[in-house]
Amino acid sequence: MPVYRDEVVVLRTHKLGEADRIVTMLSRSRGKIRAVAKGVRRTGSKFGSRLEPFMVADVQFYEGRSLDTITQAESLGSYGAEISADYGSYTAASAMVEAADRLTESEGSLQQYLLLVGALRSLSKHEHGPRLTLDSYLLRAFSLAGWAPSFGACSRCGTEGEYSHVVVQLGGVVCDDCAPSGSPRLDADTLSLLGALLSGDWDYAEAAAEQTASRASGFTAAYAQWHLERGLRSLAHLEQDRSRG
Repeated sequence: MPVYRDEVVVLRTHKLGEADRIVTMLSRSRGKIRAVAKGVRRTGSKFGSRLEPFMVADVQFYEGRSLDTITQAESLGSYGAEISADYGSYTAASAMVEAADRLTESEGSLQQYLLLVGALRSLSKHEHGPRLTLDSYLLRAFSLAGWAPSFGACSRCGTEGEYSHVVVQLGGVVCDDCAPSGSPRLDADTLSLLGALLSGDWDYAEAAAEQTASRASGFTAAYAQWHLERGLRSLAHLEQDRSRG
C-alpha cells in the first residue's frame, strides 16, 4: 500500500473505538480526505493536538482500502487555541469548516484550501470582526464553487446597473424587468458592503454600520442555505452571540 503526504486543514473529527478518531480534512492537492488517527485520544499521543479542528498540518498517510491511516503529523498552523478562546471566532470558524466540508469533495481544490487557511489565520489573529470574516469567506467560497453572487449586474439578464431587488435563487441582484413580483430589496449600502466582502475591500467593510453589516449577513446566510440546501448549523450560535452583545 502506498504512502503519501499532503498539507491539510482539519475540518472535523469523531471518535472511533476507545482511543482512535476519524479525521476529516481538506487537503492542498487531494481534496477532502477522511483518515484514521490511531491512539490519538490517549494522553501520550504524539500528534493528537495537531489534528484538532482548525489546525493546519503536514500529514503523512498510509493508504488503506476504505480509510487511510495517519502515520505522521507536523504542525504548520496552530490556529485552534486562539480561535477557541473567543466565542465569536470559534462559531465563525465552525461555520467555515462546515461550509468547506459540504462544498468540497474528493477533487483537489487548491483555491478552496488556501481560502480556508487564510480565513482561519485571520480569525486567529483577530484581524477583522468574526462575522465580517465569515461572510467574506462564504461569498468567496461559493464563487470558487461556481456560484458567484452578482451585486453590480442583473443576475438574470446581465445588464449592469444599480438595482435593489435581490433574489438568492437567481444569484443576487436583478433588474426591475427581471425581478419576480414581491422580490425583496436591499439598500445600496448593504449591496456595496457585500461587494466589498466579495472583493476583499476591508477598509470599506470595517467602516460599515452595524445595521448594514447585519443585513449583509442575512443575505449571506440565505445564499448559503439555498445553495447548500440547508443552513449552516453554526450560524445559529453566532446569531445568539450577536443578540447577547
